[in-house]
Amino acid sequence: MLKTLMAEIKEFKKYSLLAPAFVIIEVFMEILIPFLMSKIVDRGINQRDIKSVAVIGAVMLIAAFISLTAGILAGNYAAKASMGFAKNLREACFKNIQKFSFSNLDKYSTSGLITRLTTDVTNVQNSYMMIIRMCVRSPLMLVCAFMMTCIIKPSISLVYFAAIIFLGVALFFIMTRAHKIFKEVFRKYDDLNASVQENISGIRTVKAFVKEDFEITKFNIAADNVYNMFMRAEKLLVSNMPVMQFTVYACILSISWVGAHMIVSETLTTGQLMSLFTYTMNILMSLMIISMAFVMISMSRASGERIAEVINEKTDLAAPLDSINTVKDGSVCFKNVSFAYKSGRNMCLTNISLEIKSGETIGIIGGTGSSKSTLVQLIPRLYDATEGEVIVGGVNVKNYELNALRSSVAMVLQKNVLFSGTVRENLLWGDINATDEEIRRACRYAQADDFIMAMPDGYDTRIEQGGSNVSGGQKQRICIARALLMKPKILILDDSTSAVDTKTDAMIRQAFAEEIPDTTKIIIAQRITSVQDADRIIVMNDGEINGFGTHEELLASNNIYREVFESQMKGEE
Repeated sequence: MLKTLMAEIKEFKKYSLLAPAFVIIEVFMEILIPFLMSKIVDRGINQRDIKSVAVIGAVMLIAAFISLTAGILAGNYAAKASMGFAKNLREACFKNIQKFSFSNLDKYSTSGLITRLTTDVTNVQNSYMMIIRMCVRSPLMLVCAFMMTCIIKPSISLVYFAAIIFLGVALFFIMTRAHKIFKEVFRKYDDLNASVQENISGIRTVKAFVKEDFEITKFNIAADNVYNMFMRAEKLLVSNMPVMQFTVYACILSISWVGAHMIVSETLTTGQLMSLFTYTMNILMSLMIISMAFVMISMSRASGERIAEVINEKTDLAAPLDSINTVKDGSVCFKNVSFAYKSGRNMCLTNISLEIKSGETIGIIGGTGSSKSTLVQLIPRLYDATEGEVIVGGVNVKNYELNALRSSVAMVLQKNVLFSGTVRENLLWGDINATDEEIRRACRYAQADDFIMAMPDGYDTRIEQGGSNVSGGQKQRICIARALLMKPKILILDDSTSAVDTKTDAMIRQAFAEEIPDTTKIIIAQRITSVQDADRIIVMNDGEINGFGTHEELLASNNIYREVFESQMKGEE
């Protein structure tokens, strides 16, 4: 974990080294001041030597100024280093998430990834700032102050030594117990974020079904779980302060009692006792800060493990070093392909073998759960086949450079997603360099140009988050146009015209046939009318190909296709 996280310090190493360097200067100056104070008392005040008071006082002022300046610089560099470290961690996580295959993404919840990029990174950022500043300052201050007490009076230093051992054992016990609890806390945070995300994204459904009270109850349960886990952790951590205060007061009382006897016996001067009290507070404050740092590190350790897990996650879709960068044509071939999700034991697809010629229009129809979407997701390598080969353009998809393959396979998924921004900005996802004419042509093919031009600002009309200000059919057509702008060799529509009326659906298919005849078109649909004009139609059933042929051939030979056709025709009548 540490190696993974530290690798992201990168360009902020300079600040990470400067911060503790100035902390060291600050500590040395602070340690010098009590020693100088004892000299002022013993040499200057007790002996009434004004010159010594002035000279030593001037040195104290210089030391205080240097300490103040060094402290300011250390704080500034520590802030730059920690915030830069956090920035790099977020970038590394986000960059690696973009490389994830669908199977990688299946391992994490959306809310869990969001928590890692926000709460977890913030915890690590705060901990890192404490490490490069307070975790340098406090141990150094403790050691230097302890050494000064040894120089002044070695016998009294044994009091500090006993206090350090006692506090160290107590802190170790607290830390080891707290880490386990914090690991569980962040899993509860994921559940809380998931509750918020689902509610906000589906708020219209919640209101439509009058489920506000149900969602409030679900959220309260998640919030209570986080509260209860934090209470368990805090109950353990609050013992840190009483232990700390007991140690502080025990040290002060011990030194006061021993020091008073030594002054009476004239083995200790008043100035030395004053400096010992100052070093006592330095040592004990250092111990207190170390204990606080241990609490923060204990909390951030769990966060760091979660962040490192995302950064170290390797995509399941690695391309070979000699990968191919060009897809020759839109031909597709499945050779004895079987597939199972990693989270499941049963095969979703079983022994699929078929060939699709470049430029063909292929329809896919089948019942819910027949693995229609799973089949087409193997073509752009959103998943890898468990067994067998998927061949595109005469080459196994595993031998392509991933971006080259996916740039040639445009896929409009079941869940149509539009992003916040204008219609034009959403369309440019297909081709960032597309001209206005190319954009409008793609929209005309998708039957979207008319309703876009009727919008208040045409193609510059703003799409709200999630496309909430356009209808389902409009959203589908914009997504189809976006896919067309990629100029793909293979176009896959995964039930992407379900919200479009039959007339518009027919016009889209006619435009495809006339305007992009060389593009292989694979259309998944629930309506027979959406696929009956295809060159060939695949009938899926329980992860297997139950039939493959033209509309007329399937009507004559395939019972499933014929039953679906007859039921839909009766429904239309």
